[in-house]
Amino acid sequence: MALLSLLDVCISFGGPPVLDRLNLQIEEGERVCLLGRNGAGKTTLMRIAAGDMPPDSGTITHPDGVTQARLTQEIPDSLPGSVRTIVESGLRLDSLEEDWERDVRVDSLIERLGLPPEREFDDLSGGLKRRCLLAKALASKPDLLLLDEPTNHMDLESILWMEEFLLSEKIPLLFITHDRAFLRRMANRIIELDRGKLMSWSCDYDTYLVRKEELFVAEERQRAAFDKKLSQEEAWSRRSPGARRTKSNARMEALKLMRAARNEMRTATGAAKMGISQADTSGERVVEAENIEFAYPNTAPIIRNFSLRLNRGDKVGLIGPNGAGKTTLVKMLLGQLQPTAGNIKFGTKLEVVYFDQMREQINDNLTVAENICGDSDSVEVQGRSRHVISYLQDFLFEPSRARSKAKVLSGGERNRLLLARLFTKPANVLVLDEPTNDLDAETLDVLEDLLVEFKGTLIIVSHDRDFLDNVVTSTLVFEGNGTVSEHVGGYSDWRREVERLSTSKRTAPTAKAEPTATISKELPKKAGKMSNRDRQDLQELPAKIAKLEEQQSDLTAQLADPELYKDGPAKAADLQKKIQAIEAEHGTALARWLDLESRQG
Repeated sequence: MALLSLLDVCISFGGPPVLDRLNLQIEEGERVCLLGRNGAGKTTLMRIAAGDMPPDSGTITHPDGVTQARLTQEIPDSLPGSVRTIVESGLRLDSLEEDWERDVRVDSLIERLGLPPEREFDDLSGGLKRRCLLAKALASKPDLLLLDEPTNHMDLESILWMEEFLLSEKIPLLFITHDRAFLRRMANRIIELDRGKLMSWSCDYDTYLVRKEELFVAEERQRAAFDKKLSQEEAWSRRSPGARRTKSNARMEALKLMRAARNEMRTATGAAKMGISQADTSGERVVEAENIEFAYPNTAPIIRNFSLRLNRGDKVGLIGPNGAGKTTLVKMLLGQLQPTAGNIKFGTKLEVVYFDQMREQINDNLTVAENICGDSDSVEVQGRSRHVISYLQDFLFEPSRARSKAKVLSGGERNRLLLARLFTKPANVLVLDEPTNDLDAETLDVLEDLLVEFKGTLIIVSHDRDFLDNVVTSTLVFEGNGTVSEHVGGYSDWRREVERLSTSKRTAPTAKAEPTATISKELPKKAGKMSNRDRQDLQELPAKIAKLEEQQSDLTAQLADPELYKDGPAKAADLQKKIQAIEAEHGTALARWLDLESRQG
């Protein structure tokens, strides 16, 4: 049975139709992901499907007895009441259940979602607020659940929990997300909204990407053939006036139809053309932290005994629960906050650009263009002057949108505006706090490529697993109780390392020591296509491995020198520690390279 049907739905806001005779049907057991560019009309479609907005024309069918609930993209600034009150407000008023049954369901949802029942909603973190609103939606026992960007503002632990919960509940879904890992896990069908039309893809996300590219190429060929034919007919009409008056009336009518068809064609939105204004090269050492701690007055430290050396060109990601101290650590590494213990040393010639999660650098009362260049009509980008409208078109802002107030922008547009603003400033250190929120998949790909090619130093706070895997070279993980650990690679590398260590502990009593040559077995191969960071590592790792082997050889030679031991064993012990550290780094790098080599071939 169809849980939701949309037939010939149209809606327009003064320009081209946002939804143009759109048809959609969702069946039981489906988990449908709705994709599309920022501003394509995904949230509008969600509102129409939920019955919160009427279309200009068309039919929406909700079968009798089928209930649905919706989790919106926006978290309310203020929502009076406790968690229990908010969840109870989601109960159906027409339910035939007894009061005790309703109470049991509310208690069960609060317990399963890990919510504090008596706390005020306004006092919760962003992730707990979203859990509370999800519990409210589930309280009605919906047959279909509509989710608009459910992973926004949620930490990684909450996202993983939500994936498991929704899969275990087996509730049919219609959801919007730009979190590709969440999409891959949850969706068993993909629909894409593009230029008012809807296309359905019954396949996984990676297959969808391949098929979409093939369709795009075919569409471009068809459009080119049409334009060529139209050009030939236009040339004929200009040079054959006599023919137009006699035998070729039908051909002229066909030409008029071709002109009308061309005017109605809506071209696909191009890819963003981002570019970072590169500052002069910084010193080799960017920042070095030695045993730093931080604690607010009368509280336990949120960061304990943490050390890090960040060199030029390093790209590090930060992972951890909301409130764990990620932003605090970033501010200390930027010199904006002093540690309560330990020391931080900064390098030279640092030009830092900071992307804040709350987008507070955007003035809602100014236009998009004014947020870039104030009263001027030009902006300095990478050493040359550009008209601000032309520059904003690189970030997919049409001229009319560039002259609109920033307060009317969607979440993805606000994100692109802040990137456009920051990338005008020369930088050799980029600090990005949740840069991926609300960005569509195409813009995410462009941003990833840009950051991989960036020659400076990069610090990223993100819960987007694919983004971290594709960009960063190391990861800082907030493990609780103020502990922060450093790991080579991105999110998936860290998870494999955790699993390897867990397996080693379970098998420790019976396991035999493995020779160093078999280290590549410790890291399972990662399925799927190679990411940008994978390709960069494949190119750079051989030189790194050779350098580590050279260091090993030099240190071993020093260790064999009898002169080393004249002043006691201390120097030899230090060398042994260095050799062990290099051996560990060499083994990890070699395993990574072997894995990439096998996947490439």
